[in-house]
Amino acid sequence: MSEEQTTFKVTDRRLFNPDGTMREDSEREEPAPPAPEPAPPTAAAPVDAPLQERVVEEEPDDINNPASFVNFVMSLASNAAAALGMMEHPATGQVKVDLQLAQYWIETLTMLRRKTTGNLTGQEIEVFDGLLSDLRMQYVSLTQPRPKTPQFSAQDIMGRR
Repeated sequence: MSEEQTTFKVTDRRLFNPDGTMREDSEREEPAPPAPEPAPPTAAAPVDAPLQERVVEEEPDDINNPASFVNFVMSLASNAAAALGMMEHPATGQVKVDLQLAQYWIETLTMLRRKTTGNLTGQEIEVFDGLLSDLRMQYVSLTQPRPKTPQFSAQDIMGRR
């Protein structure tokens, strides 16, 4: 069996000797022009502000693909829905409300939505924003105090006083 030997040429491009002095045989490269200064940071958009973004034009994800972005977002949203009592917990099968856990998942989804701005297809934006809206509404409905309704007795209803 014949093995081919390849040869490599190693070029030392360091500009300095080990003692810190400039090497005489080093080729001096022109320094790259400085990068343009980044724009000054703008104030972060409030959480409820609509996101201005471009929509990525590409084929929609196959909804049957378990590794699609939409399915990933829906799996995260199902954790929030279970914590809000909107569905059974996948592992225990119980319906239980855990507002602290629900808040965590909603904030995680909100962060992911902000970080993916400008990189989503129209379908992904629709699904993502719809899920976040539903989860937030359910969270608010569970955390807001309910108005006290007057209690009526049978005598009040029948008109007997």
